[in-house]
Amino acid sequence: MTENKKVINITFAGIGGQGVLKASDILAEAVFMAGLDVKKSEVHGMSQRGGSVSSEVRYGAKVNSPMVPEGESDYLVVLAEDQVEVNHYKLREGGVLITPADVDADKLANAKCLNVALLGRLSSHLDIDEKYWLEALAKNLPAKVLELNIGIFKEKASC
Repeated sequence: MTENKKVINITFAGIGGQGVLKASDILAEAVFMAGLDVKKSEVHGMSQRGGSVSSEVRYGAKVNSPMVPEGESDYLVVLAEDQVEVNHYKLREGGVLITPADVDADKLANAKCLNVALLGRLSSHLDIDEKYWLEALAKNLPAKVLELNIGIFKEKASC
């Protein structure tokens, strides 16, 4: 991966239990293994009661703060359609919105893999080598679901 002077800002949003935090953990791990500076923040809110959850990941050659300024997310990855409007203000003009509509959830072998499917879609926009994504998946997911998630990630990354 080539060194990037620009800081990339990514916001994940969804409902408690959807894997928002796990998705941001996997991204942060992949970026770290790629040799870039990475910072991450989380807002849990009422996540245990089905409330909103968000996590922000910033990476680049040098990142000073984990918080993405309002309107500066390059990518907004939303795991629940009802969270698009709530979080759209975080996305910069010209930024990329990735939602469940970008994958056919009915074709996922397991609905709990939506976060990894959306990570696959996100990965197609980022300059992070696939080997780092796969290592991050292996480090963050239980062995019993790893192969399923790798398959879903690779399928969505190529879309």
